Order: sequence, then structure tokens, then C-alpha cells
Amino acid sequence: MKTFGIIMAGGGGERFWPLSRRERPKQLLNLSGKEVMVNEAIDRLTHVCARADIRVVTNAHQLKAMRSAISKRLKEEQILAEPAARNTVACIGYAAMEIVKKNGGDGIMVITPSDAYIKDTETFSKVLQTAIDTAEKKNCLVTVGITPTFPATGYGYIHFRKEGGPAKQVLRFVEKPPLKRAKRYVASEDYVWNSGMFIWKASVILEKYKKFIPDVYELLCRIGDAMNTPEEKTVLEELYPLIRSVSIDYAIMEKSKDIFVLPSEFGWSDVGSWDMLSKLYGEDANGNVVVSDFIGEDTHNSVIYAKKKFVATVGLKNVIIVDTPDALLVCAKDRAQEVKKIVEDLRTQGREELL
Repeated sequence: MKTFGIIMAGGGGERFWPLSRRERPKQLLNLSGKEVMVNEAIDRLTHVCARADIRVVTNAHQLKAMRSAISKRLKEEQILAEPAARNTVACIGYAAMEIVKKNGGDGIMVITPSDAYIKDTETFSKVLQTAIDTAEKKNCLVTVGITPTFPATGYGYIHFRKEGGPAKQVLRFVEKPPLKRAKRYVASEDYVWNSGMFIWKASVILEKYKKFIPDVYELLCRIGDAMNTPEEKTVLEELYPLIRSVSIDYAIMEKSKDIFVLPSEFGWSDVGSWDMLSKLYGEDANGNVVVSDFIGEDTHNSVIYAKKKFVATVGLKNVIIVDTPDALLVCAKDRAQEVKKIVEDLRTQGREELL
């Protein structure tokens, strides 16, 4: 069965403001200094599927920038543009319907985020191949779990049954836990971080939609029926915004029984906020992550990101400083997750020029 790579690239990356903006979010940034993140995701998937069978699902607001960013890797028709941001259920269902209606009736979907950092591509590819084989043989849902390296409170967890082969049966999904509980999960060795990567047949996941979220399934079927017709774009723009905004975890994964997880280690990080930038750049002798012309006196465990400006600091600890041409962010490092609240405030105030 043919394997399709599906890259979810419609997010806003709001916790990376002010560098990440609505029309150029985190997945379109070159944070690593090597390539924009979505192109790194494309390159990784070419190890398990043909380049022609990769699809990028993005938001219509980002289409122009996405088209430019990936032009040397994928054709324009390999971009699926969502008329509205409707969370991962809509994104994945749209891609599944496109495979069923336009690409031979079925296929294995390897679904990954566009903005994760993965250090060991070779091991990652082997894990994906095992997941593909499992999904094809068992007609089940498969996800990739990350073996925890510390008791993270910013990730969801997956509880699995230790017995069995490489693919372990999932017992339950757990929301982001408090620190005490996270420590217990890590110590037990039967929990992994939820990476947000999924592998399954398009036909299998659509059957789950039909069972658990029939209202969404009905809208997707109507969109699918219009595919390959002159009305495709009109129907998509009319019906897609009507799809409930809900995550695949909540709508499908938490309700299904036939789910397997592959506990894995390949140097993964979602690099979800500025305090995680050390995963890409490392730290200096004082624990600072520095992407700038910088001198720091008595400055420790901080992030300094200012590519076009000299920065000097004295007596700082656990601080984030990010400079862009039109905005400056100064933030306590342990509150990096709250940067998205600034974006919410700007949106409320109508500060469109800063979004």
C-alpha cells in the first residue's frame, strides 16, 4: 500500500512571537540556521515515502509564504490550503479524504507536525517504518511516543502496556500533568510524551470519524464528493469553516481502543517556546542561549535572540530577550508559555501590524 506523508503546517506558532507572525509562523522560520522548519519536515519524510506523495496542510493566510518556502521541494498542488483554521481533526480529515478521492482509494498516512526538531533522522525513519508496517498489518491507529528525559509539565503523556513487541498497546492519554504527577509518570517507565505524530490507513481513520464524530464526517464526505469537480473550491470554502474545531486527541484517540504507541528516542523536541531554543543552539558556559552579537556580565540561564543588534546585559538570570525590527520581547524564562497571551492582547486591541 502506498504511503503518504502529511505535514500539519497551519499553526500560528504564537509562543514564538515576535519572530513568528500570522503570515510567517514558526514552521516558516529558519530557527536552526539550516533550513525553514517545514522543509526539514519534508526532507525527513522522504525516507519513508516518495516526495510526490507528501502533502502539506496549511492555512489559507499562509499559502503564499508556504508556496514560496517549499517551492524547491514540492509542487503547488501538494499544498492543501484550509479556508479556516479548524484544529487537527479537520486538517487530518481533509488530507484523508484527499487521499481516498484523488489517490487510488486508500493509503497509509504518516502525519507529523511541521515544526518539531529531530536530531537523529536515521532512527526516526526506522521508527516510522515500523509504525507503517504495524498500521498496515493490524488496521489500527499508531502513534509515536517520546521516552521522557525529564518530568515535563508542558507535554501530554501516553500510558502504555509494557508487554508486547515494539508497538505497545495504549491504555490512555493524559493531559499535561502537574510536576508531582509528571515525576511519577517518568519513574514508572510506562509513560511517554505525546509527540503529535500519527500513522494509519486513510480508510481506517475515516471510519473512526464516522463512528465518533459523524457531524464532521458528513461535512468531509460532502467536500470529498466535490473533489475533482469544478465545484471543489467553492464547496471547500463553504463547508470547511462549518467543521467543529476539535483536536484529533480529544475526538478520536481518547475514545478508540485499537491504538498502539512506539516508545522512541531520536532527539525530539517540539521547540514550542523561546525557553526551548537550547535544543537548536545549545548553551554557553553560563547556561545562556545566544543568537546575537552579545556581551553579558553576570548573566545566566537566559535566551538572547537579536540577529541585527548588539545586546549587552548585566546581572540577569532566567530572562528571555527577543529583538525584531518592529518589536522587543522581554520575558521571565519560566513564563515563556504565556507569550501567546501577548498575541491575544494584540488581537483584542486590533494591532494587526504586530500580528
